[in-house]
Amino acid sequence: MLSRLNITKGYLGFAAVYFLIFVLGLSIIGLYATDVQRARESNSHPGSKWVFAVVVGSLSSVTCLAYLVPFVFHALGIVAPIWNLVLFILNITLFGVFAKLYLHEDARGNGAVTRMKNAIWVDLTSALLWLLVALASAGYWWKHRDVRSRFTGRAHV
Repeated sequence: MLSRLNITKGYLGFAAVYFLIFVLGLSIIGLYATDVQRARESNSHPGSKWVFAVVVGSLSSVTCLAYLVPFVFHALGIVAPIWNLVLFILNITLFGVFAKLYLHEDARGNGAVTRMKNAIWVDLTSALLWLLVALASAGYWWKHRDVRSRFTGRAHV
Protein backbone atom coordinates (compact mmCIF):
# COMPACT_ATOMS: atom_id res chain seq x y z
CA MET A 1 0.00 0.00 0.00
CA LEU A 2 2.77 2.44 0.88
CA SER A 3 4.68 1.79 -2.34
CA ARG A 4 1.52 2.25 -4.42
CA LEU A 5 1.12 5.75 -3.02
CA ASN A 6 4.83 6.44 -3.61
CA ILE A 7 5.44 6.91 0.10
CA THR A 8 9.11 6.54 0.96
CA LYS A 9 11.13 6.88 4.15
CA GLY A 10 12.14 10.34 2.97
CA TYR A 11 8.53 11.36 2.61
CA LEU A 12 7.71 10.02 6.08
CA GLY A 13 10.60 12.04 7.51
CA PHE A 14 9.37 15.19 5.78
CA ALA A 15 5.81 14.43 6.90
CA ALA A 16 6.90 14.22 10.54
CA VAL A 17 8.63 17.60 10.34
CA TYR A 18 5.70 19.15 8.46
CA PHE A 19 3.32 17.87 11.14
CA LEU A 20 5.48 19.51 13.80
CA ILE A 21 5.51 22.78 11.83
CA PHE A 22 1.73 22.47 11.41
CA VAL A 23 1.32 22.27 15.18
CA LEU A 24 3.64 25.27 15.62
CA GLY A 25 1.62 27.20 13.03
CA LEU A 26 -1.57 26.51 14.95
CA SER A 27 0.21 27.61 18.13
CA ILE A 28 1.25 30.87 16.47
CA ILE A 29 -2.32 31.49 15.38
CA GLY A 30 -3.60 30.82 18.90
CA LEU A 31 -0.97 32.95 20.63
CA TYR A 32 -1.46 36.02 18.46
CA ALA A 33 -5.16 35.71 17.59
CA THR A 34 -5.96 36.19 21.27
CA ASP A 35 -4.89 39.84 21.04
CA VAL A 36 -6.60 40.28 17.66
CA GLN A 37 -9.88 39.01 19.12
CA ARG A 38 -9.46 41.18 22.22
CA ALA A 39 -9.01 44.24 19.99
CA ARG A 40 -12.12 43.35 17.98
CA GLU A 41 -14.18 42.95 21.14
CA SER A 42 -13.11 46.39 22.35
CA ASN A 43 -14.09 47.91 18.97
CA SER A 44 -10.53 48.91 18.12
CA HIS A 45 -8.38 47.88 15.20
CA PRO A 46 -5.95 45.05 15.82
CA GLY A 47 -2.30 45.89 15.34
CA SER A 48 -0.85 45.08 11.95
CA LYS A 49 1.96 43.12 13.60
CA TRP A 50 -0.54 40.76 15.21
CA VAL A 51 -2.48 40.34 11.98
CA PHE A 52 0.83 39.59 10.21
CA ALA A 53 1.55 36.92 12.84
CA VAL A 54 -1.83 35.26 12.31
CA VAL A 55 -1.34 35.33 8.52
CA VAL A 56 2.13 33.77 8.82
CA GLY A 57 0.78 31.05 11.12
CA SER A 58 -2.08 30.40 8.71
CA LEU A 59 0.23 30.19 5.68
CA SER A 60 2.48 27.78 7.55
CA SER A 61 -0.40 25.55 8.61
CA VAL A 62 -2.08 25.47 5.19
CA THR A 63 1.24 24.75 3.49
CA CYS A 64 1.92 21.85 5.84
CA LEU A 65 -1.52 20.39 5.21
CA ALA A 66 -0.90 20.57 1.46
CA TYR A 67 2.54 18.97 1.80
CA LEU A 68 1.12 16.08 3.81
CA VAL A 69 -0.61 14.86 0.62
CA PRO A 70 2.02 12.54 -0.95
CA PHE A 71 1.60 13.44 -4.63
CA VAL A 72 1.70 17.18 -3.87
CA PHE A 73 5.03 16.82 -2.12
CA HIS A 74 6.56 14.94 -5.06
CA ALA A 75 4.97 17.04 -7.81
CA LEU A 76 6.12 20.48 -6.66
CA GLY A 77 9.76 20.02 -7.56
CA ILE A 78 11.84 23.18 -7.14
CA VAL A 79 8.78 25.23 -6.12
CA ALA A 80 8.67 23.56 -2.69
CA PRO A 81 12.16 24.66 -1.53
CA ILE A 82 11.54 28.19 -2.79
CA TRP A 83 8.19 28.44 -0.99
CA ASN A 84 9.75 26.92 2.14
CA LEU A 85 12.44 29.60 2.01
CA VAL A 86 9.75 32.30 1.70
CA LEU A 87 8.04 30.87 4.78
CA PHE A 88 11.37 30.85 6.62
CA ILE A 89 11.82 34.55 5.80
CA LEU A 90 8.28 35.34 6.96
CA ASN A 91 8.77 33.41 10.21
CA ILE A 92 12.17 34.91 10.98
CA THR A 93 10.70 38.37 10.30
CA LEU A 94 7.89 37.55 12.71
CA PHE A 95 10.45 36.51 15.31
CA GLY A 96 12.44 39.71 14.78
CA VAL A 97 9.43 42.00 15.06
CA PHE A 98 8.13 40.51 18.29
CA ALA A 99 11.57 39.86 19.80
CA LYS A 100 12.28 43.59 19.47
CA LEU A 101 9.01 44.32 21.29
CA TYR A 102 9.04 41.68 24.02
CA LEU A 103 12.43 39.99 24.44
CA HIS A 104 13.78 42.46 26.99
CA GLU A 105 10.37 43.32 28.45
CA ASP A 106 9.90 42.52 32.14
CA ALA A 107 6.67 40.57 32.59
CA ARG A 108 6.28 41.15 36.37
CA GLY A 109 3.30 38.82 36.54
CA ASN A 110 1.63 40.22 33.41
CA GLY A 111 0.19 37.16 31.66
CA ALA A 112 -0.05 38.84 28.26
CA VAL A 113 3.63 39.79 28.25
CA THR A 114 4.61 36.31 29.43
CA ARG A 115 2.53 34.80 26.61
CA MET A 116 4.23 37.05 24.05
CA LYS A 117 7.69 36.24 25.43
CA ASN A 118 6.87 32.55 24.98
CA ALA A 119 5.42 33.21 21.53
CA ILE A 120 8.69 34.59 20.19
CA TRP A 121 10.42 31.29 20.94
CA VAL A 122 7.66 29.43 19.10
CA ASP A 123 8.30 31.82 16.18
CA LEU A 124 12.03 31.11 16.24
CA THR A 125 11.50 27.35 16.41
CA SER A 126 9.10 27.51 13.48
CA ALA A 127 11.54 29.65 11.47
CA LEU A 128 14.43 27.27 12.07
CA LEU A 129 12.32 24.28 11.09
CA TRP A 130 11.28 26.04 7.87
CA LEU A 131 14.98 26.68 7.11
CA LEU A 132 15.78 23.03 7.77
CA VAL A 133 12.93 21.88 5.54
CA ALA A 134 13.89 24.36 2.80
CA LEU A 135 17.45 23.03 2.70
CA ALA A 136 16.33 19.39 2.94
CA SER A 137 13.70 19.77 0.23
CA ALA A 138 16.25 21.47 -2.03
CA GLY A 139 18.57 18.51 -1.48
CA TYR A 140 15.71 16.10 -2.10
CA TRP A 141 14.84 17.89 -5.34
CA TRP A 142 18.49 17.92 -6.44
CA LYS A 143 18.85 14.20 -5.83
CA HIS A 144 15.52 13.16 -7.40
CA ARG A 145 15.23 15.55 -10.33
CA ASP A 146 14.77 14.19 -13.84
CA VAL A 147 18.27 14.29 -15.32
CA ARG A 148 19.11 13.05 -18.80
CA SER A 149 22.47 11.92 -20.16
CA ARG A 150 24.73 14.58 -21.56
CA PHE A 151 25.27 13.31 -25.10
CA THR A 152 22.04 11.76 -26.34
CA GLY A 153 19.54 13.09 -23.83
CA ARG A 154 17.67 9.79 -23.84
CA ALA A 155 18.96 7.98 -20.77
CA HIS A 156 17.94 8.89 -17.24
CA VAL A 157 20.97 9.44 -15.06
